[in-house]
Amino acid sequence: MPIWKIELIPEARADFKELDGSVKKQVLKQLIKLERNPNCGSALGNKAGINLEGYFKLYAVRKQIRIVYHRKGQLIKIIAIDKREDMEVYRIALKRISAIKC
Repeated sequence: MPIWKIELIPEARADFKELDGSVKKQVLKQLIKLERNPNCGSALGNKAGINLEGYFKLYAVRKQIRIVYHRKGQLIKIIAIDKREDMEVYRIALKRISAIKC
């Protein structure tokens, strides 16, 4: 079974570092799961004016935390890790995507 490479953009790495210890462990478990199966997340689309077509989300911590990512070849690029509250994580992801053009 192939293993994909996980890469956190610098902002997503900062998101991860800011998480509490127990939350960090659960997010890490999801990242390991994603590394083995990049299809375990759900596709994002264009909702509420936030166009994330081609990107995916993965839940952690009983769906309280979202991991937004993009797949390209064997690379999975993590864009944002945060709470869903008022879709803020998706707005943050869109802003980061626009800045890095990934």
